[in-house]
Amino acid sequence: MDRYLSIGEAAKLKGVSITTLRRWEADGRLVPTRTEGGQRRYLLSQIDPAAAASRPVATLLTVAYARVSSHDQKADLERQKQVLALYCAAQGWTFEVIADLGSGMNYQKKGLRRLLDQIIDGKVGRLVLTHKDRLLRFGAELVFAICEAKGVEVVILNRGDDTSFEEDLAGDVLEIITVFSARLYGSRSRKNQKLIDAVKKAAEDAQG
Repeated sequence: MDRYLSIGEAAKLKGVSITTLRRWEADGRLVPTRTEGGQRRYLLSQIDPAAAASRPVATLLTVAYARVSSHDQKADLERQKQVLALYCAAQGWTFEVIADLGSGMNYQKKGLRRLLDQIIDGKVGRLVLTHKDRLLRFGAELVFAICEAKGVEVVILNRGDDTSFEEDLAGDVLEIITVFSARLYGSRSRKNQKLIDAVKKAAEDAQG
């Protein structure tokens, strides 16, 4: 099964220097693809066709990841899962769907941790999302950097804004307020109490 290699991995497998690969690219002899960040990526079949042909079909998995923030959004979670499954099946990929129900600010969700473990272990060849924010509200770029380092292709079906963005963001704000409110209340400052109450009300109004 084919997979992407970094320029360093490709040079080592080919038995040449990175400079040589860059020269070959300039000459049109061996042209890589580019990631969104501009990094070179070589298909294993470009570098070593025999090795690519001999890899077991199920070595690398496509993982589709879906997430919503609250139980009220379970219908949206099912919709995400169906969209992801239909897309992956249409491409003919062997895939697995991982779903989480929890805030985009929570890095400890079981599904997310399982996904990251599989990526780090080199078991994933492709990650598919409906929207970037379904992965994490903040920090998705770090996960994408890990994917790039591990040669994992990232496919985002919709590059536009997620329709549930405002609702999810309000929920994330409420989570932050919950974490820090005890510290601020502990200071016995009426000013802090009013600030927390005002922000919390605004977030709740955005959700409702």
